[in-house]
Amino acid sequence: MKFMAIADSDIGIVKDTNQDSLLIKHADTQRGEVLLAIVCDGMGGLTKGEVASATVIKAFSDWFDTELEYELENPDMRVIGGKWSLMLKDLNARLLEYGKQCHTNLGTTFTGMLFIEDNYVIVHVGDTRAYQIGNEITQLTTDQTFVAREIERGTMTPEQAKKDKRRNMLLQCVGASEKVEPEIITGAARCGSYMLCSDGFRHEISAEEIRQALAPERLVNRQTMHKKTTQLIEQIKARQEKDNISVILIKAS
Repeated sequence: MKFMAIADSDIGIVKDTNQDSLLIKHADTQRGEVLLAIVCDGMGGLTKGEVASATVIKAFSDWFDTELEYELENPDMRVIGGKWSLMLKDLNARLLEYGKQCHTNLGTTFTGMLFIEDNYVIVHVGDTRAYQIGNEITQLTTDQTFVAREIERGTMTPEQAKKDKRRNMLLQCVGASEKVEPEIITGAARCGSYMLCSDGFRHEISAEEIRQALAPERLVNRQTMHKKTTQLIEQIKARQEKDNISVILIKAS
């Protein structure tokens, strides 16, 4: 498969710092094009959320540069997902220790997606999301939040969850949880578009608005992709979203 990918991030209308961190790594290999995309939404006092998200991003950027070539000898997406899970558990322990030394709480969500040949793996912690967009829009990850759990249990409706004050309460977070158990998802990559985003990107717009704006047939080049995501970000800000807003958009063909 061939890929075009872009990333956009905005501090938003309220916060003093942007604690989101994004990564795109794209390489031509003996297996064809390989693409890595990660969104991390950091949280913590002062700039500690930025420290947490940037620390995780750097670790995975280094992995791509130093370890990917060995994985490409005989790529197994479940095995790669397992290795990423172990990396996140190690990063969780390191950030927990750093937080104790600094007498502060910090952490980050993580949604990372790797494409090799016609397959992908997603590893996920928290409430950042990955979507597949075609004729329909499909959420590939599961939110690890209090309200998502209550919806699954049938004690809360999606409409109630949108207004609940606990909608941002995470069940696990890299650097802030004693233990993390990342979700690992594998699948067959299809032609179309994929999107990774922070929760600030999706609170104030509907899935249908996202699908219409980012339908793959509209994404003819990177300039157009940036234009579409920027328009959505401005729309989100106009609707008074208070969080940082970040998105990675991928066109697969």
